[in-house]
Amino acid sequence: MKRISMLPAMAALLVLTIAAELPVFAQGQLAASAAPNEVVSGTRFLVRLQNALGTGEAKPGEEFTVRTIEPLASADGTTLPAGAEIRGHVDKVVSAHKSGRARIWLTFDDIRTPDGWMPLVAMVDDVPGVHSIRVDFNREGEIEAASDKRQEAFEVALAGALVGAAPGVASKDKKDAAMGAAVGAVTAYMVASSLGQELTIDKNTKLELMLERSLFFGRT
Repeated sequence: MKRISMLPAMAALLVLTIAAELPVFAQGQLAASAAPNEVVSGTRFLVRLQNALGTGEAKPGEEFTVRTIEPLASADGTTLPAGAEIRGHVDKVVSAHKSGRARIWLTFDDIRTPDGWMPLVAMVDDVPGVHSIRVDFNREGEIEAASDKRQEAFEVALAGALVGAAPGVASKDKKDAAMGAAVGAVTAYMVASSLGQELTIDKNTKLELMLERSLFFGRT
């Protein structure tokens, strides 16, 4: 009877022992899934732009370079020191006067390692510290101006229409009110539309990149 009464306690102890071992096993499996010289996909790291880029001048295909600000470490601890050069090119540009909001897409091609140039597949995830620029992660790392000048233009046009219609409304002349609204709206829209600013990413701007594919390099 005593041995039978001990079975629940022994079973509980066994369950607790197995549960305690599970996280360690899972971590071991995760570490084993990465190659020794692999910097895994999803890794984020900071780089510094070596030349300015702007939607007013940049053309698709234009080349640029960045340098890493922090080391990149592989699964086995092999480290690529800060200062590694990365080459890239402008993929697409939309100027402010075409859409009201300037936008630019950057593609990163390869990175210099002690073993030579290695292919790099990464995208811009953020532009930290620059509030006039934002990155749309859902649009393949699109970099754009933070405000929409087209929306601002429409809002200003609406305000202009109300101002232009005011004299006609005051005199109870519907025709004058309509004409005044139209002239006021067009004038305000033309002025507001000219306010769209091209996007400029200055030299030395920090960019946060995210690896879209794992990066492999040998020992340094």
